[in-house]
Amino acid sequence: MSRNITDLGYHSAVIDLGNGHAAYINTIDFGELDSMLSDITDDSKTTPTKISGYESLRGYVPWGASNQRPYNTIDLIKADEVLAQNKHFNALTCYASGLTFKKENNEKIADKEITDFFKYNRPVKYLLDQCVDMKYFLFTVSVIILNKEGSKIVRIVHKEACHCRFESCNPKTGQIEHLYYANFRDNTPKKEDTEIIEVLDYYNPIGDLEVRLGKIPDDDGKMRKPTNTRKFAIINKFPTVEDKYYPIPPYYSIFHSGWYSYKRYIPIVKLAKLKNGTKVRYHVEIHTEYWKNLFKNEGITTDEAKKDRVKKQWKDIEEFLTGLEKSDKVWISDYYTDPSGKEIKYIRINLVDTTKEGGDFIDDSAEASNMMCYADAVHPAMIGATPGKSQGSYQGSVQRELFTIKQSLEKPYHDILLEPYLVIKEFNGWDDIIFDVPVITLTTLDKGKDTEENTMRTTNNN
Repeated sequence: MSRNITDLGYHSAVIDLGNGHAAYINTIDFGELDSMLSDITDDSKTTPTKISGYESLRGYVPWGASNQRPYNTIDLIKADEVLAQNKHFNALTCYASGLTFKKENNEKIADKEITDFFKYNRPVKYLLDQCVDMKYFLFTVSVIILNKEGSKIVRIVHKEACHCRFESCNPKTGQIEHLYYANFRDNTPKKEDTEIIEVLDYYNPIGDLEVRLGKIPDDDGKMRKPTNTRKFAIINKFPTVEDKYYPIPPYYSIFHSGWYSYKRYIPIVKLAKLKNGTKVRYHVEIHTEYWKNLFKNEGITTDEAKKDRVKKQWKDIEEFLTGLEKSDKVWISDYYTDPSGKEIKYIRINLVDTTKEGGDFIDDSAEASNMMCYADAVHPAMIGATPGKSQGSYQGSVQRELFTIKQSLEKPYHDILLEPYLVIKEFNGWDDIIFDVPVITLTTLDKGKDTEENTMRTTNNN
């Protein structure tokens, strides 16, 4: 029996079972994937975490049980071609024609204050960053910066959502008062690597800002002493159910349901078949913790001894799988229960359907891709996720209407993303300026052009 060990790496192998069949043994993908999916689907409550040097604050609320949920989400999306393209497509449709600003009478803006603001604040980059975060995490963070006197807003800055953590809300008001901004991939950052930004009232950011600067009285009718703070964060969040801090996007359902894991499994097996020229009959998944515990229990410490023990284990699996269909055999494998109560299996053997000669998993791959598109509100006809004979079955008129529907559904996101600009407009006194994100409408040839821009916003709704 031959083994392809060196080609596939230390923790992966293909073992020849004879009769044109083989088994693919995989360790790394199973362990890492299960770990990331477990973190994403773990909805257990977390305790606020304080950073040394900021003890006076209530502490930030971890994003996921391990505080790594946004980073795990990004890594999982990067690893899947359909999900990655869905996110890219959704960001593009959300951006539409980009930010426009003009006077109500459509005259050219000549006010130097306004033209300078957009000269030094890149609206294209800012809006694209916001669209990407909105489609990944259903919320964005904008930071507005005032001039030294506190009389005008002069900057608007995007903060990457994956690096943002919200302070535990004020128990008296229910408001989030501070934003922690740092690279949390290394878990709890140090004080010098963390930026703390005051957060404006989620429901009334302009009113809160004017109260803090002593322009209007607070809810008790009192005028406050103007603050010296010149930087404030605005949270732009799409409403979801029961998510006080970090929203749960609808597409997370593919992580809960198992479709993501299933789709990741398909190319692994097909690649093993291509590299080894034999039908892969079984896919064996081995959790990374299995090897660690095995080495510990047997007192194996050297690298050479570990490699020999891995080869012996593969030999045991090979002997078990050889002739498995012709005899009754039992495989006994350990499992453990993680802190959330989920059972994690150490070894899992999957039977691969080899009856579809030359077309293994085509239907399964199409179904998994369509489920991902469905969860992400992207019709497969618009991004080419439907393989096989049906991929060209949609007429241009159908695709045009699908795109028009998709663009029209972006209006709620546009309304949310434009709110920081409306705060700037109100605070700076730009009364006759209208902000908009026109949608792109694909036209027919009789219109004499391929596309046109349309606004869903009126003068009284700006």
